[in-house]
Amino acid sequence: MEYENGVVISTEGSWEAGVNDAKPGIVMEGIPHIGDSYRQEYMVEVAEDMAQVLSLTDSATVPYGSYTNCLKTKEWTPLSPGIVENKYYARNIGLLKAVMVEGGNEHSALVVIQSK
Repeated sequence: MEYENGVVISTEGSWEAGVNDAKPGIVMEGIPHIGDSYRQEYMVEVAEDMAQVLSLTDSATVPYGSYTNCLKTKEWTPLSPGIVENKYYARNIGLLKAVMVEGGNEHSALVVIQSK
């Protein structure tokens, strides 16, 4: 789903595991190992995102801070050949940054964590 100001503006690409042969996926492994590959979501020709663990000891610096021993993943989908993104995660924080390494130059980085 796509949100804008907390309101759903699009459900394109959304699916529910068990409906129309859609399968659940893994957002992140509980005990990752370098080289592991897994499906993050799966519904034929709708949602086929994949990930592979590249590193458990990478470093990342974002506006929120600098981190070591980060999990680095490579993410892609067969539905968009030639587009690959690397993501960096820190323990007890979560996603720090995402960098498109093939098929574009988009990136995002953690700036602040706010609690309500």
